[in-house]
Amino acid sequence: MSVRVRFAPSPTGALHIGGVRTALYNYLFAKKNEGKFIIRIEDTDQNRYVEGAEDYILKSLEWCGIIPDEGPQTGGDFGPYRQSDRKSLYKEYADRLIAEGKAYYAFDTPEELDEMRERLKEARMANPQYNAISRNQMKNSLTMSAEEVEQRLASDEPYVIRFKMPKNDDVRFKDVVRDWVVVNTTTLDDKVLMKSDGMPTYHLANIVDDHLMEITHVIRGEEWLPSAPLHVLLYEAFGWEAPQFAHLPLLLKPDGNGKLSKRAADQLGFPIFPMNWSDPVTGELSKGFKESGYLPEACMNFLALLGWNPGTEQEMFTMDQLISEFSLERINKSGAKFDIEKAKWFNQQYLKNKLNDELAQMLKEESNVDADMELLSAIAGSMKERITFVSDILENGEFFFSAPSTYDEKTVNKKWTAEAVKKLAEFANEIAKLEMVSPEEAKEKFVAVLATDDTPLGKVMPALRLALTGAGGGPDLMEIISILGTAETVSRINTAIESLKTSN
Repeated sequence: MSVRVRFAPSPTGALHIGGVRTALYNYLFAKKNEGKFIIRIEDTDQNRYVEGAEDYILKSLEWCGIIPDEGPQTGGDFGPYRQSDRKSLYKEYADRLIAEGKAYYAFDTPEELDEMRERLKEARMANPQYNAISRNQMKNSLTMSAEEVEQRLASDEPYVIRFKMPKNDDVRFKDVVRDWVVVNTTTLDDKVLMKSDGMPTYHLANIVDDHLMEITHVIRGEEWLPSAPLHVLLYEAFGWEAPQFAHLPLLLKPDGNGKLSKRAADQLGFPIFPMNWSDPVTGELSKGFKESGYLPEACMNFLALLGWNPGTEQEMFTMDQLISEFSLERINKSGAKFDIEKAKWFNQQYLKNKLNDELAQMLKEESNVDADMELLSAIAGSMKERITFVSDILENGEFFFSAPSTYDEKTVNKKWTAEAVKKLAEFANEIAKLEMVSPEEAKEKFVAVLATDDTPLGKVMPALRLALTGAGGGPDLMEIISILGTAETVSRINTAIESLKTSN
């Protein structure tokens, strides 16, 4: 059987970066095994449904380069791919479990359920829940006659359908990441499979859909591990072969102390969503990785290594390389620290590897800066070794677009000397004779001026940088001179000489 995997988000809000990693691992596994990657929208919880969330999720995955083979937008042979459009399917399977004595109707009111929990707590029960023990004292089809059940159903009394959990039985399954998992059913409750509104719960819909869509591997977050024994039992109840499970480790806060959350990300000042998300209820805008300046390929490279180990020292992977190298067996059990500084490092590497023209185009689109592409390309080339985001080109290279209006006070006090000013004036006179100058020619002229009286480079270079940029550090000075041009370079040197007092 060919590999078929799914990413099944719920449209209850923005897509968390942990969800993106889950989608990525499913995608990589499918492509590695020449299988199919499916997106299925699990919108059975209508109370938590958020308008616009589904569209946001799909657009975010598209930005990440995680493109489905089948899904609500793509279509496919196993649709519909939205659970609310599959509602009529699930009742049939719930009824089948009831007919076989593996599920039952429960007519308990919310108040009666609360009373049950309080009663079990007072009795010091280890698990105060609706289970194999407590169900015998509740209002359900296990404690009623068939006639009473039929009467209640005929009168449209609200009910749910619960799974009949086997008593004191060990549930065993092998997880690709965690090896054998064993759970005794005494710790499990009789989960609701169909709600009173006629919608299935996640548990039933998930199992039915995975079976009907012929899903071979369920790759999902560790938070679903407690539900896995129930899912295994549901597969057994239906007589279906269960898929292989792989439960992924948690993404942790940067210090490793607890699960990564939006609150933690907000406090530490970094995004947690792939794209900007505006909360439709509060109006709060959460900035995404895209709008913060991260490249999608850098994000995917970074995320892939949060939990998966390639077994080598290699860190930089294209998507094709990730597909080639990925395996579920190399996923770690322990949680992965979300190191935002490492994410920035990946972004730096990908920007360095961009062609200058590509960076120039990105800068043009991002800033609408009024400059021709040739100039922007030259500026990008001089700056790309020093930037983390494309926006840094403008923020740290403002001097390329306008002459400095202020000068770094520390550099003025230490390096703006009479000796330096004399040499700057001589250098300005020399390059004023040229219409254009390359970095190599600029360096040759500068060195020649210093050589007339053996002035050390360090005596003048900081002053030259100060005159041209207003700062004490930055990209290669000779490249700056070449990009600014001789006329602008001479003008800035003369302005600085007129404006600044020498330190001696």
